[in-house]
Amino acid sequence: MRIGKLQMAAAIVCLFSRPSTAADPPSAVSTGYHVVKTVKVGGDGGFDWPFVDSESGKLYIPRTGSSPRISVYELSTLKPAGEIKDVNARAVAVDSALHTAFSSSTPVVMWSTQNDAVIKEIPIDGRPAGIFADSFNHRIYIQGRSEPGLTVIDAKDGSLLGTIPVGGEIEQTASDNAGLIYVDIEDRQTVVVIDSRNMKILTTYSLNGKGSRSEGMALDAKNHILFVASRDPQVMLILDAMTGKEITELPIGRSCSAVAFNPKTLECFSSQADGTLTIIKENSPTSFSVEQTVSVMPGSKRLSLDPKTGNIYLIASEHEKTAEPAASAKQPGQKAAAAPMKPGSFTVTVVGR
Repeated sequence: MRIGKLQMAAAIVCLFSRPSTAADPPSAVSTGYHVVKTVKVGGDGGFDWPFVDSESGKLYIPRTGSSPRISVYELSTLKPAGEIKDVNARAVAVDSALHTAFSSSTPVVMWSTQNDAVIKEIPIDGRPAGIFADSFNHRIYIQGRSEPGLTVIDAKDGSLLGTIPVGGEIEQTASDNAGLIYVDIEDRQTVVVIDSRNMKILTTYSLNGKGSRSEGMALDAKNHILFVASRDPQVMLILDAMTGKEITELPIGRSCSAVAFNPKTLECFSSQADGTLTIIKENSPTSFSVEQTVSVMPGSKRLSLDPKTGNIYLIASEHEKTAEPAASAKQPGQKAAAAPMKPGSFTVTVVGR
């Protein structure tokens, strides 16, 4: 049977214009991380650490300003789901097994994640900033920017268990799920290792001058690997969590402020103010590489990992343009004033595969 010229041309067009399928080569299908969703949720006031609570299906975001509160969103849709009013917090932590949540604020506010009803307020000292929930022994660690350092609270009933002086400004805390707590001291270029059972410091790891303003930390508990983000130089320091010795370092973006680790995929995520999300792959406990850099909204320096889906939630806002003061008008060492936030511009970005 002979095929005419028109039939042959139609067959060629069909062959080269068909859509990609699962049978196509890998280069034809995107498998990397990308922005899945961007939602301008709005709302007045500043903001700080977001927290994903996979068990309750909620996203908690502290909002500051004239109407301080913790805004609550449905995790799947990012639609408003309520708020905890009159809480001037910097961060939130949740004990998923006990369904209790806590704010890093003065006083600390404890509530139920089942209905977001406030249970109690807990007076504490210091300047609360970050917060961490350790599922190992159901304790909450309030990270202070001044003494007494770490304030420890029982996640079951909100009782104060004590304090742990660590001698510096705490940025992030991580647990090995076996009784050890690692604390990133950002202004001392150190990581403090604590026995959570007796709340005593065991040792301190020096970053040897490489972690100027270490602004984030995460832990691979299974393989005992610490990831410590430095702003200057802009690198991720990777350490042996058992000895504190450096394994390697890898480049990240500018002005990192949060780090998370996904034990399912062996990937470390760092969010930067320059609008980048750096993804580092742990190929083995001695081999690491920058797997990908995802472009996100500038200012997205805080993140939270959803351990169920592997998605990363980031927050940022747009800012008004302001005129720069003349160089002659600036005082030595004076920082430029922060530009005001554009009304209604607060945005949540979701990154996933």
